[in-house]
Parts: sequence; C-alpha cells; structure tokens
Amino acid sequence: MAAPQRLTHVLITLALLILCVLMVSFPAETWHAGVRGLSIWWDVLFPSLFPFLVLSELLLGFGIVHFLGTLLNPLMRPLFRVPGSGGFVFAVSCASGYPTGAKLTAQLWEQKLVTREEGERLVAFTTSSDPIFMIGAVSVGFFHNVAIAPVLVASHYAAAFLVGVLMRFHGGTAKGSHPDISSKAPSEEKHQNRLIRAIYAMHEARKADGRAFGELLRQAVSSSLRLIIIVGGLVVFFSVMMELLVQTGWLGGLYRITEQLLQYTGLPPSLSPSLVGGLFEVTLGAKEAGGVSTSIPLVYKVAAAAFVLSWGGLSVHAQIMSVLSNTPMRYGPFLFARAIHALIAPVLVLLLWTPMMGRSSSPVLMEPGFIPSLSTYTPDWGLIFLSGMIVFVSLIVLLLLLAVLSSILKPSRQAKK
Repeated sequence: MAAPQRLTHVLITLALLILCVLMVSFPAETWHAGVRGLSIWWDVLFPSLFPFLVLSELLLGFGIVHFLGTLLNPLMRPLFRVPGSGGFVFAVSCASGYPTGAKLTAQLWEQKLVTREEGERLVAFTTSSDPIFMIGAVSVGFFHNVAIAPVLVASHYAAAFLVGVLMRFHGGTAKGSHPDISSKAPSEEKHQNRLIRAIYAMHEARKADGRAFGELLRQAVSSSLRLIIIVGGLVVFFSVMMELLVQTGWLGGLYRITEQLLQYTGLPPSLSPSLVGGLFEVTLGAKEAGGVSTSIPLVYKVAAAAFVLSWGGLSVHAQIMSVLSNTPMRYGPFLFARAIHALIAPVLVLLLWTPMMGRSSSPVLMEPGFIPSLSTYTPDWGLIFLSGMIVFVSLIVLLLLLAVLSSILKPSRQAKK
C-alpha cells in the first residue's frame, strides 16, 4: 500500500474515532439530529424517490427508455453529447430529485447504452432537486413566501441546462463513443421513419430483457429499496455529523472565512451560516437561508438557497459516489459540475429577480402566519407523487417536441448546404 493511501486510511480512522467520542459526549443532540434526518428521509425523500425509482426500472425493462432514446437522439446528441435515453434520465431526475439521475445513468451504463464519458456528462446535469421540495419545503416551509418559487425553480433548472451544455465539452472528441443501442438495431437500416425505428428498438429491448412482469417488478422494488435505504442512512449520518460540528464550535473558523468572502464580494455576511450549512446538507442550508434576518434583501436569501440546492451538500455527493461506485464513472467531473451549477444558479436568481418578481422585488418577507395557508408546510405523499408525475410527463412531451423540431430543421439545413 502506498504512503498516501496509508495516510488517508489513518486520517479516516482518526476522524471516525473522534466522531464516536463526540456522539458519546453529546448524546441528546446526536439523537435529535438523527431523528431530524430520519424525518427528512421519510417525509420528503422516500415518497419523492421510491415510486420513480421503481417506475424507471419497469420502463427500462419494457424498453420504453429505448423507445424514447431513439426519438430524443436528434436533440440530446447535438446539444449534450449524450444518447437520446439521457432525455428520459433528465425528466425523471427533475421529477424526483437526486440521486435518481445517477442511479438511472448507472443502469444505462450496465446495459451499454452510454460510455463512461457520456455517463459522466449525463450525471453532471441530471443531478437536481425536485420541484415539490423547492416549492413546498423551501419556498413555503422555510421562506413562508410561495412567490419566490418560480424564480427558485427557474434558476435551478436553467442552471442545470447550462451545465449540460458546458459539460458537452468534457471528454474531448466523440470518436470513441458508441451510438445509442437503439441505433444498433437492424430495424434502423430498414426503416427511415424514426417512430418505427423507436418501436422496433423497444420491442428488441424487451425481448433482450426477457423477464416476466412479476420478476421485473420484484427486482425493481428490491433494488429501489436498497438504494432508498442507503440514501436514508447517508442523510441521517450527515445530519448527525453536522450537528456535532455545530455543537463543538468547529465550524466557527469556516463561518468567519465565509463571512470575509461575502463581505469582499459585497454580499451580506449574515448569509454565512446558510452557505456553510449547505456545504454539508441541503435542508439545513436552505432552512438557514430562510431564517436569516429580515433586514437582508430577499433576493440575496433566495440566491443563497439556490446555491445550496445546486451544490447538493456532501450528503448528496456521498449518495452519488455510492451509486457510481460499481461503474467506471469518476467523481471529479461530477464535483466540477456541482461547483459550476452552484455558481450559475445564484447569478440567474439575481438576473431573473426583477423580470419575474416585479413589485415583489422589494426586500419584504411574508411573516409566518401572515397567510395561514403559507405559514406551514406538511409533506403529503400523494401531492409529492402527483407533482412529480406532472413534471415528468411535461418534460418528456417538451423534449419530444424539441426533438421533432430538431429533426425537421436538420434536413433543411443540409438541403441549404
């Protein structure tokens, strides 16, 4: 074993021992932090992730992903340099939140639908928060102001789109990448009509899978449960770790450094707890942003929340690493993409604030209780699933329309040449 590896193992072991000592020293705080993390997992993450994980695996087994991949290839290839099946991953990820994009990308890699570099590009821009969390938990629950939801959602997903466009340059030329598996089908040579090719691709993928519906459903539920339990464990772990760091005061130095950086850039230093908390855990950082003093302009608080949601927190990073651990896809490109996403989203908030908020751009917050329906947020599993399905279907329809438009414009451009 090399010296750097031995040093890394020693440091990790030492950190874990210190964490154990702190847990014994602060038992009540540890318990409350664990319960808080478990509540976040059960109330928000489980209903938003589990149904879509099962549904996506069923659609993959029945060849629907191959069908959509063939139809979306004219859009996704030139724009993001990923196969058309990446459009399905993007839609599901926007509907259910992280780490669904990484999970589906890993499955595409297992089926040889993407190369390593294509998978890295895909994970980079399909790791995003779900709309019900941004609207319900953040806008209503933390900020008590549902009016900020359009700006927050638009900046988050627009930044993800820009990250996808930027990450298309990752990996150099596309000479070594293989086309979508649907393009390898013999039917593509026989039929010029893309819809017919898509139907053949779906049929051939279903034959290649070969599992009965009962077996497919059982394996989909089993693998989805394993992933959702891992996600829950990581959320609880980072919730406890963050609470222990707060209790010991070890974050004081990081708070001071962040305050100085904010002051240097002309931003309110009081946003420091939100940004530092968001580095570790999304919910904590977004909650801190909503609880900052009312003297701070609302636009800066929303920008801080956009930063936290786009970065994802170390908890989300650990979830992505665990999902990609069985693939050759690297963590480095994902880390770079998260940093770019976290920088672009707050800038978009500042740019979109006046056009989208209008008169509401003044730094005045709705106080809790001002409007009873907006004073609290209670997670509802049915609402979470319904909103996710609406987002998923809407994005699939939009991507299909754009793909059709791209197919129409491409022949016209070639004819002109």
